[in-house]
Amino acid sequence: MSAEALALPDLAPPARHAEVAGGFGRRVHGVPDGGWDAPAPVEGWTARDVVRHLVTWFPGFLEGGTGLRLPTGPSVDDDPVAAWVAQQDAVQALLDDPASEQRVLVNPHLGEVPLPTAVDRFYTSDVFLHTWDLARATGQDETLDAAMCRVMLEGMEPMDELLRSSGQYGPRVDVPAEASVQHRLLGFIGRRP
Repeated sequence: MSAEALALPDLAPPARHAEVAGGFGRRVHGVPDGGWDAPAPVEGWTARDVVRHLVTWFPGFLEGGTGLRLPTGPSVDDDPVAAWVAQQDAVQALLDDPASEQRVLVNPHLGEVPLPTAVDRFYTSDVFLHTWDLARATGQDETLDAAMCRVMLEGMEPMDELLRSSGQYGPRVDVPAEASVQHRLLGFIGRRP
């Protein structure tokens, strides 16, 4: 079966990253002139800060857990598009490298996690969620893959207290019970869809 025929949650980590990062990249390339300073849904952030978050936290997480260092791209302040492209390409090359299957990320809070699984679970999912933030900030298509939203929401809901206590998510925003799965996921992570 081809990757195109599989639902996003059913893809292997390299293919899922390609799809998710590609979707984020389309929003990065679609930011209108002057749009990088637009306020983002995360309090105190701009559209530029959404990209900054993704290109700054992950390299340190990866290096700390594996010793691997991603190539450094341009500064987000100088060129957020080029900064994102460099990060997207570097992470994809890492996942596409057959040696990645044999690598393990070690973290004091997570234990030992196969590298592709760690990238998928922590980074690709973060890119997926922040796609909405960048789209909302810059007036672009806010649609997220419904199947992926459902899988993420089902996986996160049982860990509600743990996720809130991590400080990574704001207070849950109530949405109507009949709201779309995307809106329920966004409300869960503290966004106002």
